[in-house]
Amino acid sequence: MASPANPKSHFHARSASLPSKPNPLISQAEDCLRRVSSSEAATTSSFSSVSGMICGLVDFYASVDDSLLLLHTQQALVQEGRDEVLERSLGLLDICSTGKDVVAQTKETVQELQSMLRRRRGDELALRNEVQAYLASRKQAKKTIQNCLNNLKIKSPISSADQSGVTMVYMLREAEGVALKTIKSLLTLVHGKSMSCSFFFKWMHSNRVAADERVSNSELEIVDAAADALLSHKHGKASNIQTEHVQKVLAELESDIQDIEEEMECLIRRLIKTRVSLLNILNH
Repeated sequence: MASPANPKSHFHARSASLPSKPNPLISQAEDCLRRVSSSEAATTSSFSSVSGMICGLVDFYASVDDSLLLLHTQQALVQEGRDEVLERSLGLLDICSTGKDVVAQTKETVQELQSMLRRRRGDELALRNEVQAYLASRKQAKKTIQNCLNNLKIKSPISSADQSGVTMVYMLREAEGVALKTIKSLLTLVHGKSMSCSFFFKWMHSNRVAADERVSNSELEIVDAAADALLSHKHGKASNIQTEHVQKVLAELESDIQDIEEEMECLIRRLIKTRVSLLNILNH
């Protein structure tokens, strides 16, 4: 007899905490979050998939700004606790800023190598020096990225049993998890895997193999392998052929990185705006 009473009392508890009909602003934010969460589960790690995830997060946080104006949303945030909400907001902003800095540094390194290859006119010594400088820069960047990955903590969102009355808090936490996983994927892509010189030679001499390999290897990994390959030849036409292929991949890579950098800037601006709104609500 006691069993049927429990669901009823649980239903009344939810009704007291939430509006009887979902607000369109909340529904819009939920739809954005649902789409970006589905994309995270469906896509593989690549610059294009990470780019799509970042754009989805920008859309979500854009919809959040209007939702934060709702009274019941503000009450839920206050209930959650000022320190908890602001700490998570600041932590997410920090890791996104780190991701953007890594992307900007990588873009600069790629552009320097690209510029050197365009200017080069048979100066093998200058080529080797520049390629060695590129590889040294990449080695240092990988150390920085690995430290970031080791320190990256992805917190789980609150359980469904705790969601009553805190819809926006739940969505912010879930979006934080998606954002952190996206940044982790981005950092992992920029870090890349170590590829042998033989990989680049195989890629260079076979378009079919190149297409197959690109499924599992990013342009940045190809460039790293190409840089190693360039150092393995001191003279001859082989080096000229390699630089032609490297320039082609560098152009594609620069375009991808430029897009990611711009999207990260948009995401950070949105996160700053959301944090300002949270500060205004919680300090009111």
